[in-house]
Amino acid sequence: MTVHLFSYGTLQQPALQRTLFGRELPGRADRLPGYELAMLAITDPEVVAASGSAEHPIARWTGEPGAHIDGTVLELTDEDLVTADTYEVDDYTRALVPLASGDSAWVYAASHRPQPSDPGDPAGRPS
Repeated sequence: MTVHLFSYGTLQQPALQRTLFGRELPGRADRLPGYELAMLAITDPEVVAASGSAEHPIARWTGEPGAHIDGTVLELTDEDLVTADTYEVDDYTRALVPLASGDSAWVYAASHRPQPSDPGDPAGRPS
């Protein structure tokens, strides 16, 4: 089964994909509305070694009109998603989100997830 993962950071890197998944992943451009990027200090030495960086971007929900993050929707298997879960540090939470294209995908973001009462959630549901 194909699983979609919206990536805006290190998982877009072909070298990292080959290291984690054993191949480069197919993907297409899309946009994550209602979020903005911040930087996160990474202390896990395995993640730093795999990505080549001790700072990674992290998506944070703002709900602000016009806020968005450009990225890539990657096509993974269920097993690949488990591998990605293991790679991401605890500061990230995986959530299913609506994208600008109208499709939905998993994304690793900061732990706050909009609730149906959040004014900026265009779908009126948790992401």
